[in-house]
Amino acid sequence: MRREAFVAGSFYPDRGEALLSEIEALVPSMPEAEKHEVIGAIVPHAGYLYSGRVAGDVYGRIKNRDTFVIIGPNHTGMGNRFSLSMDVWATPIGEIKTDIHLAEEIIKKAPFIKNDPASHAAEHSIEVQLPFIKKLFPDALIVPLCVSSSDIFELKAVGEAIAASVRALGKKVTILASSDMTHYEPRISASKKDKQAIEAVLAMDAPRLVETIDTEKISMCGWGPSAIMLFAARELGAESGELVTYSDSGEITGNESEVVGYAGIILK
Repeated sequence: MRREAFVAGSFYPDRGEALLSEIEALVPSMPEAEKHEVIGAIVPHAGYLYSGRVAGDVYGRIKNRDTFVIIGPNHTGMGNRFSLSMDVWATPIGEIKTDIHLAEEIIKKAPFIKNDPASHAAEHSIEVQLPFIKKLFPDALIVPLCVSSSDIFELKAVGEAIAASVRALGKKVTILASSDMTHYEPRISASKKDKQAIEAVLAMDAPRLVETIDTEKISMCGWGPSAIMLFAARELGAESGELVTYSDSGEITGNESEVVGYAGIILK
């Protein structure tokens, strides 16, 4: 099946030429020697006007990959709590295929993950990553995973299943957690809360991240996908984290009283 672009024309341009130009403007030009073997990353998923620069800073640092496992939160509430897609995904600059072998291996190791296109039909958190991947890594495949579970034991099991599957197939894979940070708070409180969550991510400590989200009441929409990514990245040998860029919507709107935070983080 083909999953059509749902937020093209709103979150990012729906015309190919305009989209390519925007991505080129958002991604810094870096020599290949300065890029990293990125095992895991957190990238935002707001409209490109707001968070595209942060996302571009992350993608510009990643060396060539075979596959991107993209884990996004389920904003719509539709479908299974862990939903994979086996579809071909359309973008205004070309289609991206799912890595069927890796997706099937992950389901084999964690059977509660379901092939469930309904969860993905109107969800933007994974879709907004695809134009960056198509432009910068034109031959790469994806494994799109939409998550609504908040059970840390399930999140850990999924992370371990992803890591075991990547090892079994021997591919170069980057695991992306699609997430914005604090939502609609004053910049002062948002940045303070987000700093605590970022510190947990840089420590590659998924339980600490989950505890921090809970105790500090941080409205980070993709904390579940981020925990999965951290569990998987540790299993795959990630040794250090780097905060690439932090920003918020107030830099565009000029409104510092109600911002959404955006963090770009890589694990190497």
